[in-house]
Amino acid sequence: MEKYRDGQRELHCVFVDLEKAYDRVPREELWYCMRKSGVAEKYVRVVQDMYERSRTVVRCAVGQTEEFNVEVGLHQGSALSPFLFAIVMDQLSEEVRQESPWTMMFADDIVICSESREQVEENLERWRFALERRGMKVSRSKTEYMCVNEREGSGTVRLQGEEVKKVQEFKYLGSTVQSNGECGKEVKKRVQAGWNGWRKVSGVLCDQKISVRIKGKVYRTVGDRPCCMV
Repeated sequence: MEKYRDGQRELHCVFVDLEKAYDRVPREELWYCMRKSGVAEKYVRVVQDMYERSRTVVRCAVGQTEEFNVEVGLHQGSALSPFLFAIVMDQLSEEVRQESPWTMMFADDIVICSESREQVEENLERWRFALERRGMKVSRSKTEYMCVNEREGSGTVRLQGEEVKKVQEFKYLGSTVQSNGECGKEVKKRVQAGWNGWRKVSGVLCDQKISVRIKGKVYRTVGDRPCCMV
């Protein structure tokens, strides 16, 4: 982004949000993607056994419902689910994703970038089609568009005729990305996080009555080393 800002060129980014990503994965699609990714059949069978005849109930203020079958989606809270979801996304996006930095993916966080608004809009539609025909769904309300180094009249991006929300900044993987290509807000946030980390441990680290051994344990277990170096 800094390069496009320095070169006075536009960079169009769409931050794609998947609606209830884990809950929408079709089971048959999961088995297909695992096999296509080269997962050994015995492991596919093990995962199938985990998901076969899975049932749940819903608890509310007046009691709970009767048990019912869960026939779609990944198990919530399972350590295996992120790996299964990564396999599914890798296969579903194979035909539409481009090399980094034009497409960036981390779990269900997807960023599509292009030098032209028309191209990023076309790529967004291709992603929508590829995902939704396999059971996933792009969230219209949470998907957002940002133009770096925007010129006047750059326009907006549409998805199936609906205008995608345009923003001046976006928090991606915990970092704030700004449309002007600057990183001032992110730097301030990290400096503040550093001071917060220091305040957590300063009472112990600065106390002369506490032994170095205890201070070392606190530093290793509670303190964040980069933060303590602010």
